[in-house]
Amino acid sequence: MSAAGDMADFYVHTATVEPFEGAGAYGDVYGAPVVVACFAEAKRRLVRAKDGEQVVSESTLYMGTADGALFVPDSRVTVGGKVSYVITQNVNDAPGLDLPEHAAVTLK
Repeated sequence: MSAAGDMADFYVHTATVEPFEGAGAYGDVYGAPVVVACFAEAKRRLVRAKDGEQVVSESTLYMGTADGALFVPDSRVTVGGKVSYVITQNVNDAPGLDLPEHAAVTLK
């Protein structure tokens, strides 16, 4: 099994993401909801937002890198009935190495 396949065994949760598309006349605009398999870790930590401001993240989601691309900052995410918003998203990859690649998404 590939390293990516090894990580997929841990994606026991689901998250519904509505990608942030910008601000409209009536408020924020979001794309169509997409359900993504992930691992949800409920752990509070201090992170930096896209503007460099320190904010508290209430949880982190781990998923495949392709799914992680949907989670742009300010996207609306629902996990276990709780609505949160994306602070940051980063890809953890190791080109050329047999290590599991994944994306990590911090939520507020």
